[in-house]
Amino acid sequence: MILTLQFCNRSFLDILHEAPLFAHRKPARVLGSVFYCFLLAGYATLAIGAQWIFRPVQGLISPVLCSCDVLLLLLTGIFQQYLVYQVQKIRLQGYYSFSQKLKFIVRIPFAITAYGTAVMLLVIVWKPYTGFLSISAVLRIIMVAEAVCAVGFMSLYIGYIHQYNSLNSHPDVLTSLYSPLQPSSSLEGLRYHDGRLSDQQMALLQYQRENLHFLSQEILRLQECLSKYERTDDRSTPQVDLAHLLAARDQELRTLSAEMNQVQSELRLARSVIAERETEIQQVRMTNSQYVEENERLRAILGEWSTRAAKLERALEAERLSNLELQKKVSTLRNQSHTSTEATEHT
Repeated sequence: MILTLQFCNRSFLDILHEAPLFAHRKPARVLGSVFYCFLLAGYATLAIGAQWIFRPVQGLISPVLCSCDVLLLLLTGIFQQYLVYQVQKIRLQGYYSFSQKLKFIVRIPFAITAYGTAVMLLVIVWKPYTGFLSISAVLRIIMVAEAVCAVGFMSLYIGYIHQYNSLNSHPDVLTSLYSPLQPSSSLEGLRYHDGRLSDQQMALLQYQRENLHFLSQEILRLQECLSKYERTDDRSTPQVDLAHLLAARDQELRTLSAEMNQVQSELRLARSVIAERETEIQQVRMTNSQYVEENERLRAILGEWSTRAAKLERALEAERLSNLELQKKVSTLRNQSHTSTEATEHT
């Protein structure tokens, strides 16, 4: 009995380091990805050998190739939904970094196919001058380029999935159990410089919700086992150990519920801090706009004073010219008066 209680206490203290879903992690499947790679290989083979496959009907090469490209676009869209579902399962398992890496890769094949379809449409509509190449040859080159690029990204996706399936470590989303408002030397760069705090907290909440669902199923299963043992005629079954195991599971469930509530409160607090920062930024922007308006007003005043100074300079220049004219007239009158005086004296 004492040993059982000690084991329950030790399990309760180590719950942060022993995630319930870690031992029940579901591997991601790559069968669909491999099938899509084979589909792309067949698509590229059709593009390369279309000149020989459709030799009797050369006029149907371009329509058939365009139809195959549209069909590939539809299949890629359907397959993308399957890949998004696989990435969502990885995220719910608590491996946030893998889901972030795969989230962008799974959308690239559809984008490549869509761009290729658009280029083929432009080639068919405009029929540009391609030199010694025919329109069907240009279409086949575009199709092969599509297939090669899509297979490259799908190979990268399969490599990441294989790395995830062979991973033997705890989910990285458990690092978000630490408070985002307390400095941590090992997690500070991840939390404050990564820029995805809310996304990480949401991933942690989803992971904790999956843990709660799993533990609820475990509790129901253990309760059924306990009821079966209690209904047995012989009392030789270890009901005490089973009851303590059930209590330990219930304690883990309550602990996870408390952790999820704590993470939700931390997320609300972080959002309030972000809202305060946004308010401060808005105030700074308003102050900056006021300074800009004041600068514009001062510039208008300065322009007005510059205009007045220019007018004053022109007035002073006109006054100076008029003074020069008056001085010339005065000197002329003086000369005339002096000449007349001398003439009078001489007479």
